[in-house]
Amino acid sequence: MASTSGISDTLFNTMNSTSSSTSTGSISEVQDRFMTLLIAQMKNQDPLNPMDNAEVTSQMAQLSTVTGIEKMNASLATFISSMQATQALQSSSLIGHAVLVEGNSTYLAASEVEGESEAYFGVELPIGADSLKVNIKDASGAVVKTITVANQPAGITQLSWNGYSDDGTKLDNGRYTIEATATTANTTVTSTTLSYEQVMSVSTGADGVKLNLSNLAAITTDQIKQIF
Repeated sequence: MASTSGISDTLFNTMNSTSSSTSTGSISEVQDRFMTLLIAQMKNQDPLNPMDNAEVTSQMAQLSTVTGIEKMNASLATFISSMQATQALQSSSLIGHAVLVEGNSTYLAASEVEGESEAYFGVELPIGADSLKVNIKDASGAVVKTITVANQPAGITQLSWNGYSDDGTKLDNGRYTIEATATTANTTVTSTTLSYEQVMSVSTGADGVKLNLSNLAAITTDQIKQIF
């Protein structure tokens, strides 16, 4: 039965369901169904109540638009996939490198000097500071070492610790927490602690390419402050 516009309900519904066609068939299948129904209607239309040409043209234009959007989406998905693969390949060159990233811990490990240890970390300052103090804490939260440096400029300050506590005790290797306080003219300056971590692997997923670090964190490349 023809609708008031001169196009059957079946044909009209076929056209307007195109946006959800991915769950019932491909765009080409929807096009085939649409054209089959359109041709059948044109062959069997009532000569006294012919189809509305303007409406048919409008529906054809809509079908063409939806088809174009689907093709564009498919091309975009392919492009994104290709870009992600390229980014993953480029990021893989960082595997094995050390990086400075936002974090509040440092890892004390054996150094090149036999019997000695070394831990690296950093602090980022948005403006210069008269004094920068870093407390290093053990697993229980107790401060085992305090490092104080004066007159630090804005930017990243790289620091290291040899594993000895304030009282001269050599501490065990492992992970320690770092906490920074910066001041200028007795006013606290914002500071961000940076962890020195190794890039262990690269992974890809729905949220993009991620670098997997030695502290088990996963970051994006734009989160890296420095590469070593």
